[in-house]
Amino acid sequence: MGMEMMEAGWLSILPPLIAITLALITKEVYSSLFLGVFSGMCVYCLLCGGNILQAITYVFDMIAVKIGENGYMIIFLVLLGSLVVVVTRSGGSDAYGRWAGKRIRGPVSAKVATSLLGLLIFVDDGFNCLTVGTVMRPITDKCKISREKLAYLLDATAAPVCIIAPISSWAVAVASEVEEAGGLNAFVRTIPYNLYAILTIVMVFFLSVTDFDFGPMRRAELKRDKDDAPQGEEALRKKGRVADLALPILTLIVCAILGMAYVGGFFQGTPFGEAIGANPTAGLTLGTFAALVTAMALYVPRRIMSVQEFMGGVIDGIKTMIPALTILILAWALGGVCREMIGTGIFVSHFVEGVKLPFSFLPAIVFAVAAFLSFSMGTAWGTFGILLPIVSMLCIGEEGASVLIPSLGAVLAGSVYGDHCSPISDTTILASTGAQCGHLRHVETQLPYATLVAAVCFGGYLAAGFFRNPWITLAVSVLLLGLALGAAALWQKQGHRIRAAADEKMNVS
Repeated sequence: MGMEMMEAGWLSILPPLIAITLALITKEVYSSLFLGVFSGMCVYCLLCGGNILQAITYVFDMIAVKIGENGYMIIFLVLLGSLVVVVTRSGGSDAYGRWAGKRIRGPVSAKVATSLLGLLIFVDDGFNCLTVGTVMRPITDKCKISREKLAYLLDATAAPVCIIAPISSWAVAVASEVEEAGGLNAFVRTIPYNLYAILTIVMVFFLSVTDFDFGPMRRAELKRDKDDAPQGEEALRKKGRVADLALPILTLIVCAILGMAYVGGFFQGTPFGEAIGANPTAGLTLGTFAALVTAMALYVPRRIMSVQEFMGGVIDGIKTMIPALTILILAWALGGVCREMIGTGIFVSHFVEGVKLPFSFLPAIVFAVAAFLSFSMGTAWGTFGILLPIVSMLCIGEEGASVLIPSLGAVLAGSVYGDHCSPISDTTILASTGAQCGHLRHVETQLPYATLVAAVCFGGYLAAGFFRNPWITLAVSVLLLGLALGAAALWQKQGHRIRAAADEKMNVS
Protein backbone atom coordinates (compact mmCIF):
# COMPACT_ATOMS: atom_id res chain seq x y z
CA MET A 1 0.00 0.00 0.00
CA GLY A 2 3.00 2.26 0.39
CA MET A 3 1.74 4.19 3.44
CA GLU A 4 3.69 4.94 6.60
CA MET A 5 2.41 3.86 10.00
CA MET A 6 0.88 6.61 12.15
CA GLU A 7 0.87 6.06 15.92
CA ALA A 8 -2.74 6.75 16.91
CA GLY A 9 -2.45 6.39 20.70
CA TRP A 10 -5.68 5.35 22.39
CA LEU A 11 -7.54 5.68 19.09
CA SER A 12 -5.61 2.63 17.89
CA ILE A 13 -7.71 0.33 20.08
CA LEU A 14 -10.99 1.50 18.54
CA PRO A 15 -11.00 -0.88 15.53
CA PRO A 16 -10.81 -4.16 17.52
CA LEU A 17 -13.07 -2.70 20.21
CA ILE A 18 -15.69 -1.74 17.63
CA ALA A 19 -15.46 -5.17 15.96
CA ILE A 20 -15.89 -7.01 19.27
CA THR A 21 -18.72 -4.79 20.56
CA LEU A 22 -20.71 -4.95 17.34
CA ALA A 23 -20.23 -8.72 17.13
CA LEU A 24 -21.61 -9.13 20.66
CA ILE A 25 -24.59 -6.84 20.01
CA THR A 26 -25.54 -7.99 16.52
CA LYS A 27 -24.36 -11.65 16.73
CA GLU A 28 -23.08 -11.06 13.18
CA VAL A 29 -19.33 -11.22 12.60
CA TYR A 30 -18.97 -10.19 8.92
CA SER A 31 -20.27 -6.63 9.16
CA SER A 32 -18.64 -6.23 12.59
CA LEU A 33 -15.18 -7.07 11.23
CA PHE A 34 -15.71 -4.88 8.16
CA LEU A 35 -16.72 -1.89 10.29
CA GLY A 36 -13.70 -2.55 12.51
CA VAL A 37 -11.42 -2.30 9.44
CA PHE A 38 -13.27 0.79 8.18
CA SER A 39 -13.01 2.54 11.57
CA GLY A 40 -9.27 1.85 11.60
CA MET A 41 -8.89 3.46 8.18
CA CYS A 42 -10.96 6.43 9.36
CA VAL A 43 -8.54 6.88 12.29
CA TYR A 44 -5.61 6.69 9.86
CA CYS A 45 -7.16 9.27 7.52
CA LEU A 46 -7.94 11.53 10.49
CA LEU A 47 -4.26 11.52 11.45
CA CYS A 48 -2.91 12.08 7.95
CA GLY A 49 -5.54 14.58 6.75
CA GLY A 50 -7.52 12.25 4.49
CA ASN A 51 -11.28 11.91 3.98
CA ILE A 52 -14.01 9.27 4.08
CA LEU A 53 -13.61 8.37 0.41
CA GLN A 54 -9.91 7.69 0.96
CA ALA A 55 -10.75 5.58 4.02
CA ILE A 56 -13.08 3.40 1.93
CA THR A 57 -10.40 3.06 -0.75
CA TYR A 58 -7.81 2.11 1.85
CA VAL A 59 -10.15 -0.60 3.23
CA PHE A 60 -10.21 -2.40 -0.11
CA ASP A 61 -6.51 -1.75 -0.65
CA MET A 62 -5.80 -3.55 2.64
CA ILE A 63 -8.17 -6.40 1.77
CA ALA A 64 -6.47 -6.81 -1.62
CA VAL A 65 -3.02 -6.83 -0.01
CA LYS A 66 -4.03 -9.48 2.53
CA ILE A 67 -5.60 -11.66 -0.16
CA GLY A 68 -2.30 -11.49 -2.06
CA GLU A 69 -0.21 -12.26 1.01
CA ASN A 70 -2.39 -15.26 1.88
CA GLY A 71 -3.05 -16.60 -1.62
CA TYR A 72 -1.91 -20.15 -0.82
CA MET A 73 -4.14 -20.20 2.24
CA ILE A 74 -7.16 -19.29 0.13
CA ILE A 75 -6.33 -21.91 -2.52
CA PHE A 76 -5.87 -24.57 0.18
CA LEU A 77 -9.24 -23.82 1.74
CA VAL A 78 -11.20 -23.92 -1.53
CA LEU A 79 -9.50 -27.18 -2.52
CA LEU A 80 -10.29 -28.63 0.89
CA GLY A 81 -13.93 -27.60 0.56
CA SER A 82 -14.06 -29.30 -2.82
CA LEU A 83 -12.51 -32.50 -1.43
CA VAL A 84 -15.04 -32.59 1.41
CA VAL A 85 -17.99 -32.39 -0.98
CA VAL A 86 -16.80 -34.94 -3.57
CA VAL A 87 -15.77 -37.48 -0.90
CA THR A 88 -19.18 -37.13 0.78
CA ARG A 89 -20.99 -37.64 -2.53
CA SER A 90 -18.89 -40.67 -3.50
CA GLY A 91 -20.65 -43.01 -1.08
CA GLY A 92 -17.44 -43.89 0.76
CA SER A 93 -18.96 -42.74 4.05
CA ASP A 94 -21.97 -45.00 3.55
CA ALA A 95 -19.69 -47.92 2.68
CA TYR A 96 -17.77 -47.43 5.91
CA GLY A 97 -21.08 -47.40 7.78
CA ARG A 98 -22.10 -50.73 6.28
CA TRP A 99 -18.68 -52.21 7.04
CA ALA A 100 -18.64 -50.96 10.63
CA GLY A 101 -22.25 -52.01 11.28
CA LYS A 102 -21.29 -55.65 10.88
CA ARG A 103 -18.57 -55.36 13.54
CA ILE A 104 -20.14 -53.11 16.18
CA ARG A 105 -22.47 -54.94 18.55
CA GLY A 106 -22.96 -52.85 21.70
CA PRO A 107 -23.43 -49.21 22.78
CA VAL A 108 -19.92 -48.85 24.23
CA SER A 109 -18.21 -50.03 21.05
CA ALA A 110 -20.57 -47.85 18.96
CA LYS A 111 -19.66 -44.73 20.96
CA VAL A 112 -15.95 -45.52 20.87
CA ALA A 113 -16.12 -46.14 17.11
CA THR A 114 -17.94 -42.82 16.61
CA SER A 115 -15.27 -41.00 18.61
CA LEU A 116 -12.40 -42.72 16.78
CA LEU A 117 -13.87 -41.87 13.39
CA GLY A 118 -14.23 -38.28 14.58
CA LEU A 119 -10.52 -38.25 15.44
CA LEU A 120 -9.66 -39.68 12.02
CA ILE A 121 -11.54 -37.06 10.01
CA PHE A 122 -9.66 -34.04 11.34
CA VAL A 123 -9.18 -31.96 8.19
CA ASP A 124 -12.39 -29.95 8.63
CA ASP A 125 -15.03 -29.72 11.36
CA GLY A 126 -18.06 -29.48 9.06
CA PHE A 127 -16.86 -32.48 7.06
CA ASN A 128 -16.36 -34.28 10.36
CA CYS A 129 -19.89 -33.68 11.67
CA LEU A 130 -21.75 -34.57 8.48
CA THR A 131 -19.59 -37.55 7.49
CA VAL A 132 -19.41 -39.18 10.92
CA GLY A 133 -23.11 -38.48 11.52
CA THR A 134 -24.11 -40.09 8.23
CA VAL A 135 -21.90 -43.11 8.86
CA MET A 136 -22.69 -43.77 12.50
CA ARG A 137 -26.33 -42.71 12.91
CA PRO A 138 -27.82 -46.06 11.78
CA ILE A 139 -25.35 -47.89 14.02
CA THR A 140 -26.01 -45.79 17.14
CA ASP A 141 -29.77 -46.07 16.54
CA LYS A 142 -29.40 -49.85 16.39
CA CYS A 143 -27.43 -49.78 19.68
CA LYS A 144 -30.11 -47.58 21.34
CA ILE A 145 -27.86 -44.56 21.83
CA SER A 146 -29.82 -41.31 21.96
CA ARG A 147 -29.52 -38.80 19.15
CA GLU A 148 -28.45 -36.23 21.76
CA LYS A 149 -25.46 -38.36 22.73
CA LEU A 150 -24.54 -38.89 19.08
CA ALA A 151 -24.73 -35.13 18.46
CA TYR A 152 -22.42 -34.52 21.44
CA LEU A 153 -19.90 -37.07 20.18
CA LEU A 154 -19.95 -35.44 16.73
CA ASP A 155 -19.52 -31.93 18.13
CA ALA A 156 -16.86 -32.90 20.66
CA THR A 157 -14.68 -34.58 18.02
CA ALA A 158 -15.08 -31.84 15.41
CA ALA A 159 -13.60 -28.44 16.34
CA PRO A 160 -11.64 -29.78 19.37
CA VAL A 161 -9.85 -32.25 17.08
CA CYS A 162 -9.36 -29.85 14.15
CA ILE A 163 -7.79 -27.19 16.40
CA ILE A 164 -4.96 -29.53 17.49
CA ALA A 165 -4.37 -31.19 14.10
CA PRO A 166 -1.44 -29.56 12.25
CA ILE A 167 -2.95 -30.63 8.90
CA SER A 168 -6.36 -28.97 8.94
CA SER A 169 -8.11 -25.84 7.76
CA TRP A 170 -8.05 -24.59 11.37
CA ALA A 171 -4.29 -25.02 11.73
CA VAL A 172 -3.54 -23.00 8.63
CA ALA A 173 -6.01 -20.29 9.65
CA VAL A 174 -4.38 -19.95 13.07
CA ALA A 175 -0.86 -20.05 11.60
CA SER A 176 -1.75 -17.17 9.27
CA GLU A 177 -2.84 -15.09 12.28
CA VAL A 178 0.36 -15.66 14.30
CA GLU A 179 3.01 -15.24 11.60
CA GLU A 180 5.03 -12.89 13.81
CA ALA A 181 5.10 -15.51 16.59
CA GLY A 182 6.31 -18.26 14.27
CA GLY A 183 3.35 -19.26 12.07
CA LEU A 184 2.72 -23.02 11.94
CA ASN A 185 5.58 -23.68 14.38
CA ALA A 186 3.86 -21.41 16.90
CA PHE A 187 0.59 -23.27 16.32
CA VAL A 188 2.28 -26.62 17.01
CA ARG A 189 3.73 -25.22 20.24
CA THR A 190 0.24 -24.20 21.40
CA ILE A 191 -1.11 -27.76 21.13
CA PRO A 192 -0.11 -28.87 24.69
CA TYR A 193 -1.68 -25.64 25.97
CA ASN A 194 -4.97 -26.17 24.13
CA LEU A 195 -6.52 -27.60 27.25
CA TYR A 196 -10.14 -27.46 26.16
CA ALA A 197 -9.49 -29.55 23.05
CA ILE A 198 -7.38 -32.14 24.89
CA LEU A 199 -9.68 -32.46 27.91
CA THR A 200 -12.79 -32.64 25.73
CA ILE A 201 -11.30 -35.62 23.89
CA VAL A 202 -10.44 -37.24 27.24
CA MET A 203 -14.01 -36.57 28.40
CA VAL A 204 -15.48 -38.11 25.24
CA PHE A 205 -13.65 -41.40 25.67
CA PHE A 206 -14.32 -41.49 29.41
CA LEU A 207 -18.06 -41.08 28.82
CA SER A 208 -17.99 -43.64 26.00
CA VAL A 209 -16.16 -46.35 27.92
CA THR A 210 -17.80 -45.91 31.33
CA ASP A 211 -21.34 -45.21 30.07
CA PHE A 212 -21.51 -42.45 32.72
CA ASP A 213 -23.81 -39.49 32.07
CA PHE A 214 -25.26 -36.66 34.10
CA GLY A 215 -27.68 -33.78 33.75
CA PRO A 216 -29.99 -33.46 30.72
CA MET A 217 -27.89 -35.96 28.78
CA ARG A 218 -28.60 -38.69 31.33
CA ARG A 219 -32.32 -37.99 31.03
CA ALA A 220 -32.07 -38.16 27.24
CA GLU A 221 -30.22 -41.48 27.41
CA LEU A 222 -32.78 -42.94 29.82
CA LYS A 223 -35.75 -41.64 27.88
CA ARG A 224 -34.67 -42.35 24.30
CA ASP A 225 -37.67 -40.66 22.74
CA LYS A 226 -39.60 -42.45 20.05
CA ASP A 227 -38.25 -40.08 17.41
CA ASP A 228 -34.79 -41.45 18.22
CA ALA A 229 -35.75 -44.73 16.58
CA PRO A 230 -34.52 -45.25 13.02
CA GLN A 231 -36.58 -43.05 10.73
CA GLY A 232 -35.77 -44.68 7.42
CA GLU A 233 -32.32 -43.57 6.36
CA GLU A 234 -31.55 -42.17 2.96
CA ALA A 235 -30.83 -44.71 0.23
CA LEU A 236 -27.24 -45.80 0.50
CA ARG A 237 -24.92 -45.38 -2.46
CA LYS A 238 -24.14 -49.01 -3.23
CA LYS A 239 -21.21 -48.18 -5.50
CA GLY A 240 -19.18 -46.52 -2.73
CA ARG A 241 -16.37 -48.38 -0.97
CA VAL A 242 -14.49 -47.76 2.26
CA ALA A 243 -11.44 -46.93 0.14
CA ASP A 244 -13.36 -44.03 -1.41
CA LEU A 245 -13.29 -42.37 2.00
CA ALA A 246 -9.94 -43.62 3.28
CA LEU A 247 -7.64 -43.21 0.26
CA PRO A 248 -8.26 -39.48 -0.40
CA ILE A 249 -7.79 -38.65 3.29
CA LEU A 250 -4.63 -40.77 3.53
CA THR A 251 -3.32 -39.12 0.34
CA LEU A 252 -4.02 -35.70 1.82
CA ILE A 253 -2.04 -36.46 4.98
CA VAL A 254 0.96 -38.10 3.30
CA CYS A 255 1.22 -35.67 0.38
CA ALA A 256 0.73 -32.63 2.61
CA ILE A 257 3.72 -33.65 4.73
CA LEU A 258 5.79 -34.44 1.64
CA GLY A 259 4.63 -31.20 0.02
CA MET A 260 5.69 -29.11 3.02
CA ALA A 261 9.06 -30.84 3.06
CA TYR A 262 9.51 -30.34 -0.71
CA VAL A 263 8.55 -26.66 -0.72
CA GLY A 264 10.80 -26.00 2.29
CA GLY A 265 13.83 -27.58 0.58
CA PHE A 266 14.11 -30.77 2.63
CA PHE A 267 15.19 -32.77 -0.44
CA GLN A 268 17.90 -30.18 -1.08
CA GLY A 269 19.40 -30.57 2.39
CA THR A 270 17.31 -28.31 4.64
CA PRO A 271 16.59 -29.86 8.08
CA PHE A 272 13.12 -31.40 8.22
CA GLY A 273 11.82 -29.12 11.00
CA GLU A 274 12.86 -25.98 9.14
CA ALA A 275 11.52 -27.29 5.83
CA ILE A 276 8.09 -28.10 7.27
CA GLY A 277 7.73 -24.60 8.69
CA ALA A 278 9.10 -22.69 5.69
CA ASN A 279 5.86 -22.43 3.68
CA PRO A 280 3.33 -24.84 5.17
CA THR A 281 0.31 -23.53 3.28
CA ALA A 282 2.01 -24.27 -0.04
CA GLY A 283 2.67 -27.85 1.07
CA LEU A 284 -0.89 -28.29 2.33
CA THR A 285 -2.19 -26.97 -0.99
CA LEU A 286 -0.14 -29.56 -2.89
CA GLY A 287 -1.39 -32.32 -0.57
CA THR A 288 -5.03 -31.31 -0.96
CA PHE A 289 -4.69 -31.11 -4.74
CA ALA A 290 -3.15 -34.60 -4.76
CA ALA A 291 -6.07 -35.89 -2.68
CA LEU A 292 -8.54 -34.31 -5.10
CA VAL A 293 -6.78 -35.93 -8.09
CA THR A 294 -6.82 -39.27 -6.24
CA ALA A 295 -10.54 -38.92 -5.62
CA MET A 296 -11.18 -38.19 -9.30
CA ALA A 297 -9.09 -41.22 -10.31
CA LEU A 298 -11.13 -43.38 -7.90
CA TYR A 299 -14.60 -42.17 -8.79
CA VAL A 300 -14.75 -41.27 -12.49
CA PRO A 301 -13.40 -44.49 -14.10
CA ARG A 302 -15.80 -46.57 -11.96
CA ARG A 303 -18.68 -44.26 -12.93
CA ILE A 304 -19.48 -43.34 -9.35
CA MET A 305 -19.48 -39.80 -10.73
CA SER A 306 -19.24 -38.39 -14.21
CA VAL A 307 -16.63 -35.73 -14.92
CA GLN A 308 -19.42 -33.15 -14.88
CA GLU A 309 -20.71 -34.36 -11.49
CA PHE A 310 -17.21 -34.39 -10.04
CA MET A 311 -16.50 -30.83 -11.18
CA GLY A 312 -19.92 -29.78 -9.94
CA GLY A 313 -18.91 -31.11 -6.53
CA VAL A 314 -15.66 -29.13 -6.76
CA ILE A 315 -17.58 -25.90 -7.40
CA ASP A 316 -20.09 -26.63 -4.64
CA GLY A 317 -17.18 -27.25 -2.27
CA ILE A 318 -15.70 -23.87 -3.11
CA LYS A 319 -19.05 -22.28 -2.27
CA THR A 320 -19.06 -23.91 1.18
CA MET A 321 -15.78 -22.17 2.03
CA ILE A 322 -16.94 -18.65 1.21
CA PRO A 323 -18.20 -17.83 4.77
CA ALA A 324 -14.93 -19.00 6.38
CA LEU A 325 -12.84 -17.16 3.78
CA THR A 326 -14.83 -13.96 4.32
CA ILE A 327 -14.16 -14.07 8.06
CA LEU A 328 -10.47 -14.80 7.50
CA ILE A 329 -9.92 -12.05 4.95
CA LEU A 330 -11.64 -9.43 7.11
CA ALA A 331 -9.71 -10.62 10.18
CA TRP A 332 -6.44 -10.37 8.22
CA ALA A 333 -7.38 -6.84 7.15
CA LEU A 334 -8.25 -5.82 10.72
CA GLY A 335 -4.94 -7.17 11.98
CA GLY A 336 -3.13 -5.36 9.15
CA VAL A 337 -4.75 -2.03 10.01
CA CYS A 338 -3.91 -2.40 13.70
CA ARG A 339 -0.32 -3.59 13.27
CA GLU A 340 0.83 -1.82 10.13
CA MET A 341 -1.07 1.49 10.02
CA ILE A 342 -2.20 2.83 13.41
CA GLY A 343 0.23 1.17 15.86
CA THR A 344 -2.18 -0.72 18.10
CA GLY A 345 0.59 -3.07 19.23
CA ILE A 346 2.85 -0.19 20.27
CA PHE A 347 0.08 1.49 22.28
CA VAL A 348 -1.05 -1.75 23.96
CA SER A 349 2.50 -2.77 24.90
CA HIS A 350 3.20 0.68 26.40
CA PHE A 351 -0.10 0.57 28.29
CA VAL A 352 0.65 -2.89 29.70
CA GLU A 353 4.09 -1.77 30.81
CA GLY A 354 2.50 1.23 32.54
CA VAL A 355 -0.20 -0.65 34.47
CA LYS A 356 2.06 -3.61 35.31
CA LEU A 357 -0.44 -6.28 34.19
CA PRO A 358 0.31 -9.52 36.06
CA PHE A 359 1.27 -11.73 33.12
CA SER A 360 0.78 -14.86 35.21
CA PHE A 361 -3.00 -14.34 35.00
CA LEU A 362 -3.02 -13.55 31.28
CA PRO A 363 -3.73 -17.10 29.96
CA ALA A 364 -6.74 -17.51 32.27
CA ILE A 365 -8.05 -14.02 31.44
CA VAL A 366 -7.80 -14.43 27.67
CA PHE A 367 -9.40 -17.89 27.91
CA ALA A 368 -12.43 -16.39 29.66
CA VAL A 369 -12.64 -13.48 27.19
CA ALA A 370 -12.32 -15.79 24.17
CA ALA A 371 -14.94 -18.18 25.56
CA PHE A 372 -17.45 -15.38 26.15
CA LEU A 373 -16.82 -13.78 22.77
CA SER A 374 -16.98 -17.05 20.83
CA PHE A 375 -20.17 -18.17 22.57
CA SER A 376 -21.77 -14.80 21.86
CA MET A 377 -20.74 -14.67 18.19
CA GLY A 378 -20.99 -18.39 17.46
CA THR A 379 -17.67 -18.53 15.63
CA ALA A 380 -14.24 -19.70 16.73
CA TRP A 381 -12.63 -18.36 13.56
CA GLY A 382 -14.02 -14.87 14.06
CA THR A 383 -12.96 -14.93 17.71
CA PHE A 384 -9.36 -15.97 17.26
CA GLY A 385 -9.18 -13.71 14.20
CA ILE A 386 -9.88 -10.79 16.52
CA LEU A 387 -8.01 -11.89 19.65
CA LEU A 388 -4.82 -13.58 18.40
CA PRO A 389 -3.30 -10.35 17.06
CA ILE A 390 -4.25 -8.52 20.26
CA VAL A 391 -2.66 -11.20 22.48
CA SER A 392 0.47 -11.16 20.30
CA MET A 393 0.68 -7.41 20.87
CA LEU A 394 0.13 -7.81 24.62
CA CYS A 395 3.03 -10.25 24.92
CA ILE A 396 5.72 -7.94 23.60
CA GLY A 397 8.72 -7.85 25.95
CA GLU A 398 10.69 -10.46 27.88
CA GLU A 399 8.09 -11.32 30.52
CA GLY A 400 5.22 -11.20 28.04
CA ALA A 401 7.09 -13.54 25.68
CA SER A 402 7.23 -16.18 28.42
CA VAL A 403 3.41 -16.45 28.44
CA LEU A 404 2.87 -15.87 24.70
CA ILE A 405 2.39 -19.54 23.73
CA PRO A 406 0.17 -20.40 26.76
CA SER A 407 -1.91 -17.29 26.04
CA LEU A 408 -2.27 -18.13 22.34
CA GLY A 409 -3.30 -21.65 23.35
CA ALA A 410 -5.83 -20.16 25.78
CA VAL A 411 -7.33 -18.01 22.99
CA LEU A 412 -7.75 -21.08 20.78
CA ALA A 413 -9.21 -23.13 23.65
CA GLY A 414 -11.71 -20.44 24.64
CA SER A 415 -12.68 -19.93 21.00
CA VAL A 416 -13.37 -23.64 20.57
CA TYR A 417 -15.40 -23.83 23.80
CA GLY A 418 -17.70 -21.02 22.64
CA ASP A 419 -17.96 -22.51 19.17
CA HIS A 420 -18.64 -25.96 20.64
CA CYS A 421 -21.66 -25.01 22.72
CA SER A 422 -23.05 -21.80 21.19
CA PRO A 423 -26.53 -22.34 19.69
CA ILE A 424 -25.67 -20.06 16.75
CA SER A 425 -22.40 -21.82 15.88
CA ASP A 426 -22.31 -23.47 12.47
CA THR A 427 -20.50 -26.48 13.96
CA THR A 428 -23.20 -26.92 16.61
CA ILE A 429 -25.86 -26.71 13.91
CA LEU A 430 -24.01 -29.22 11.71
CA ALA A 431 -23.62 -31.63 14.64
CA SER A 432 -27.36 -31.63 15.36
CA THR A 433 -27.98 -31.97 11.61
CA GLY A 434 -25.53 -34.86 11.29
CA ALA A 435 -27.19 -36.66 14.21
CA GLN A 436 -30.71 -35.67 13.10
CA CYS A 437 -31.29 -34.41 16.63
CA GLY A 438 -33.37 -31.41 17.63
CA HIS A 439 -30.98 -28.46 17.66
CA LEU A 440 -31.99 -26.97 21.02
CA ARG A 441 -32.01 -30.44 22.58
CA HIS A 442 -28.43 -30.86 21.43
CA VAL A 443 -27.43 -27.49 22.89
CA GLU A 444 -29.17 -28.19 26.20
CA THR A 445 -27.69 -31.66 26.69
CA GLN A 446 -24.07 -30.87 25.79
CA LEU A 447 -23.79 -27.51 27.58
CA PRO A 448 -23.14 -29.01 31.07
CA TYR A 449 -20.41 -31.27 29.67
CA ALA A 450 -18.68 -28.49 27.74
CA THR A 451 -18.94 -26.02 30.63
CA LEU A 452 -17.52 -28.50 33.15
CA VAL A 453 -14.45 -28.94 30.92
CA ALA A 454 -14.19 -25.16 30.45
CA ALA A 455 -14.22 -24.58 34.22
CA VAL A 456 -11.40 -27.12 34.61
CA CYS A 457 -9.49 -25.34 31.83
CA PHE A 458 -9.69 -22.02 33.66
CA GLY A 459 -7.92 -23.63 36.61
CA GLY A 460 -5.41 -25.18 34.21
CA TYR A 461 -4.60 -21.78 32.69
CA LEU A 462 -3.99 -20.33 36.13
CA ALA A 463 -1.41 -23.11 36.54
CA ALA A 464 -0.02 -22.35 33.07
CA GLY A 465 0.52 -18.71 33.94
CA PHE A 466 2.49 -19.53 37.08
CA PHE A 467 4.39 -22.67 36.07
CA ARG A 468 4.78 -21.88 32.34
CA ASN A 469 5.40 -25.53 31.61
CA PRO A 470 3.03 -27.43 29.30
CA TRP A 471 3.40 -30.81 30.99
CA ILE A 472 2.78 -29.52 34.51
CA THR A 473 -0.21 -27.60 33.13
CA LEU A 474 -1.60 -30.74 31.48
CA ALA A 475 -1.06 -32.85 34.60
CA VAL A 476 -2.86 -30.30 36.79
CA SER A 477 -5.72 -30.03 34.29
CA VAL A 478 -6.23 -33.80 33.97
CA LEU A 479 -6.21 -34.10 37.77
CA LEU A 480 -8.83 -31.34 38.06
CA LEU A 481 -10.99 -33.03 35.42
CA GLY A 482 -10.81 -36.32 37.32
CA LEU A 483 -11.85 -34.57 40.54
CA ALA A 484 -14.71 -32.79 38.75
CA LEU A 485 -16.03 -36.02 37.23
CA GLY A 486 -15.72 -37.75 40.60
CA ALA A 487 -17.71 -34.95 42.22
CA ALA A 488 -20.38 -35.24 39.50
CA ALA A 489 -20.64 -38.99 40.13
CA LEU A 490 -21.00 -38.48 43.89
CA TRP A 491 -23.61 -35.76 43.36
CA GLN A 492 -25.57 -38.07 41.05
CA LYS A 493 -25.34 -40.95 43.53
CA GLN A 494 -26.55 -38.71 46.34
CA GLY A 495 -29.43 -37.56 44.17
CA HIS A 496 -30.43 -41.18 43.56
CA ARG A 497 -30.45 -41.85 47.31
CA ILE A 498 -32.63 -38.80 48.00
CA ARG A 499 -35.11 -39.76 45.26
CA ALA A 500 -35.18 -43.39 46.44
CA ALA A 501 -35.85 -42.27 50.02
CA ALA A 502 -38.62 -39.94 48.85
CA ASP A 503 -40.23 -42.72 46.77
CA GLU A 504 -40.06 -45.13 49.72
CA LYS A 505 -41.65 -42.55 52.00
CA MET A 506 -44.48 -42.01 49.53
CA ASN A 507 -45.07 -45.76 49.24
CA VAL A 508 -45.22 -46.17 53.03
CA SER A 509 -47.67 -43.33 53.42
